[in-house]
Parts: sequence; structure tokens; C-alpha cells
Amino acid sequence: MVLGVLLVAVLVSLMVGREPLSVGRVLAGLAGDDHAARDIVRGLRLDRTLVALTVGLALGAAGALMQALTRNPLADPGLLGVNAGAAAAVVTGIAFLDVTEPRAQIGFALVGAALASVVVYVLGSGGRAAATPMRLALAGAALTAVLTAYVNGVALSDQRSFDTMRFWVVGSVVSREISVLVDVLPFLVAGAVLALCVAPSLNAIALGEDTGRALGARLGRTRVLTAVAITLLCGAATAVAGPIGFLGLTVPHVARFLAGPDQRWVVPLSMGLAATLLVAADTVGRVVTGHREIEAGVMTAFIGAPVFIALVRRRRLVHL
Repeated sequence: MVLGVLLVAVLVSLMVGREPLSVGRVLAGLAGDDHAARDIVRGLRLDRTLVALTVGLALGAAGALMQALTRNPLADPGLLGVNAGAAAAVVTGIAFLDVTEPRAQIGFALVGAALASVVVYVLGSGGRAAATPMRLALAGAALTAVLTAYVNGVALSDQRSFDTMRFWVVGSVVSREISVLVDVLPFLVAGAVLALCVAPSLNAIALGEDTGRALGARLGRTRVLTAVAITLLCGAATAVAGPIGFLGLTVPHVARFLAGPDQRWVVPLSMGLAATLLVAADTVGRVVTGHREIEAGVMTAFIGAPVFIALVRRRRLVHL
């Protein structure tokens, strides 16, 4: 069912815009039989639809993993500092190393996301204590605050960085060529495969430390692999489309409502639902004002903010 809804969302995305197209013209444009439709579908809409689809898959999986890892239903992929690390690396490259090529910025974003994850894990496992979900969440929140302040300071002090970052930081799939997506596709595939592989082990984490160990689960190994998967997924998605918020926060709740608490179903279902939501958000953002587009990151925030408030007010969702 989710796959069917996703396919419908993709088709509508190819149809809707300033120049509406029928299903027949979309198919003719994809086949190359209608030259005018081909220029619109292949030249403008197909790339951004594929980017939204892929980024949504990545953020949905990362959100489900993040909430299962921290046992916190209000956690999202940004909690480990991954998005902030990617943004800090990109703004550093722009301001100090004159990095303006999108492909080079992707490399910086991936490196920044990886370094942020390492720092959070080191801080969360400092001293004699293990890297518990609470310590990782606190370390991630602290690092995110520091890096966000750094990004704002550098961007405001450098006009060129500000001009570039004000578009990138909103979160958008516009003007993202398919070649950019191809560059990060290996990281996205690796992260998605790893996410599906660790999903069964995350069920043991939900039972608690003692019960999980009694069942033979290797909790430390599972946490490390989950953090790696989140880093790959978030780093690659953020590198392509910027830090799109609320997808990773809201979608896993819908997945758990539909499939129950079993992570073997929650993770893949979150991937499909998040992809559908991001494609739909990008489509609605094209036409909602009538004269100019609203970025997908803004649209997901409009949808996610009320859901976030509702989740906070429901006490029974405080713990996983």
C-alpha cells in the first residue's frame, strides 16, 4: 500500500507545476515522444523528484534508527549532531577555502557529518561509563549548539558564505542535478542496507540494558553500527538537499502506529512514508502560493511542527 501511494506521489510530482501535464503527456515526455513535455519532465521535474525520493528514504530510516537507539520518541537525526556537522563543514569550505563547486561541498558535508558523529561518540563514552543513549543524546545536543553558533557566526561575517548558506540551510531539492545524487548514492545504499540489517537488534535495545544482554544481544556493537548507519544516511542526505527537518521526527511515529513496535517493520516503512511525504511536500510547495515556490524543507516544517507539539503533549509517548 505504501509503495502504491509513493508511486502515485511520484507521478503527481511529474505532472504538477507551473505547466500542468496530463498522465499521457508525462509518459510521452519520459519516452521522448513529446519534445515540450520531455523538456519539462526530464529537464526540470524528474531530477528533483528522484532527489526528494532518495533523501526521504534516507531521512525516514535515520529517524527510525535515531529514536530506537536513544529510546526517545522525540529524537530526530539531528540529535547526534550529524546535520550540524555537515553544515559546519560546508560553511567552512565556502568561507575559508573558496569551495563553490556542489560536488566539493558534498565531500565536505560527508566529512563533517562523520567527524561530528565521532566527536559525539567520544564525548558520550568519555570516562569509565559506556556510551548510553542518554549520554549520546546530551553530547549530540551540546555539539549541535556549538556548531550551529559557529555556522551562524561565519555565515553572518562572510557575505559570500551567507548568500550560499541561506539557500542551502533551508533544505531544498530544487536545482539538485542527478549527478549530485549519483555521487552520494554509494553512501546512501550502504546506510540503508546497514539500517535494515541492524533493525532486528534494535528490538533488544528497546527491552532495556539487562534484558537485552540476557537475550544475547551485543548492545555496544549494535549502537556503533546504528550510529554509522545514521551518519551515512544523514550525511549524504544533508549533503544533497540541506538539513530537512521533521521528517525523521514524525514519520517513525506513523510507522509504529501502522506496524507496531517491531523495528524490522518500522525501519522500511519509515523509509517509504518519508519518501512519500517529501515528494508530496515538494509538489505542494510548487503551487501553494501560485506565483513562487516554497522550499521542501519549509513545507515539511509546516507539517511536522504541529505533529511535534502533539507528541510532546501525549505523555504515553515519552518513552520507547
